[in-house]
Amino acid sequence: MSHPQHPPIADSDVTWADPQRQKAFAAWLTEQAAGQGLLPDTLRIASADASFRRYLRVDTVQGGSRIVMDAPPDKENSEPFVRIAALMKGAGLKAPEVLDWHEGHGFMLLSDLGNATMMSAIDAERPQANHGLYMQAVDALVQWQLASRPGVLPPYDTALLHRELSLFPDWYLGRHKKVSIEGQDKETLEKSFALIVQRNLASPSVYVHRDFMPRNLMMPHGTGPQSQQLGVLDFQDAVYGPITYDIASLMRDAFLTWDEDFVLDITIRYWEKARKAGLMDFEDWHSDFGAFYRAVEWMGLQRHLKVAGIFARLTLRDGKPKYLADAPRFIHYIRKACDRYRELGPLLKVIDEIEGTTPQVGFAYGRM
Repeated sequence: MSHPQHPPIADSDVTWADPQRQKAFAAWLTEQAAGQGLLPDTLRIASADASFRRYLRVDTVQGGSRIVMDAPPDKENSEPFVRIAALMKGAGLKAPEVLDWHEGHGFMLLSDLGNATMMSAIDAERPQANHGLYMQAVDALVQWQLASRPGVLPPYDTALLHRELSLFPDWYLGRHKKVSIEGQDKETLEKSFALIVQRNLASPSVYVHRDFMPRNLMMPHGTGPQSQQLGVLDFQDAVYGPITYDIASLMRDAFLTWDEDFVLDITIRYWEKARKAGLMDFEDWHSDFGAFYRAVEWMGLQRHLKVAGIFARLTLRDGKPKYLADAPRFIHYIRKACDRYRELGPLLKVIDEIEGTTPQVGFAYGRM
């Protein structure tokens, strides 16, 4: 009995470092092609992220397309992706549907949310032109947070927050800037980080996407009841933690900077929607936007210290230099937040000395 030949795989831009993995993939894709109506010879690169995952796109006989996730199991654990995709679906969000998962090889077949990110649709020169898009993102965020339940996702706890903050001295300062933090400066960092963690853990907890920003949101696509919703991607690192995190991530973008007026505008509108949904019933947050916004700033500071470290690691360890090119944006965010709060003055002084910058003066809100 003859064995069926594998359909040709268009590998002009899909290359494999491991021939055995390529062979396993060809066998799996052949199986999927029969059951899912795929056209294997249309396979091409869709995108790659900052991890070891990559995404491929393949057309279907019906005229649509599917996404294939290639995530080597020795480097990436795909179980959280599958679990959280189901959580998002349960919350009514538009997230990729997992159609098949070969757990042993790390191959996954997903529904396709299109190739237009929210980022690709943004007009960076005219903030207000993007107002409607950001309100769609805010609606999706509130919907996600309303589905929150404790004990479902890993906790965004003291240990994890400190582990993330340690990326800044280890990778950004130590490896990138070649600065060894010792003595008084080390004590300043430790005290500042402890304060940042303490402030952030004081916030109420919800589901946290952990990278909720325009590059991970997809423009409305397809037909059906969810066709007008933004799609949500890159959610596999979601945790249960501070409600301030995702709005800080959305408005203090790793790849895009908005003026304070626009940041405030969207954050206020998020606060109003979250308040109406019962998510702001904490201390005086329900009546005082300023109290909530201060908490968002402290959360944004933690995120940007972490991301500066991650981007340095991506460049120096993983050979992805484009990420560190955005470092000045993070340092600006970090210095701006530190300048606003007196308790962070010593941290600002350390950063200014390392960066060779001068202290900021005349920040619009004054110091608190």
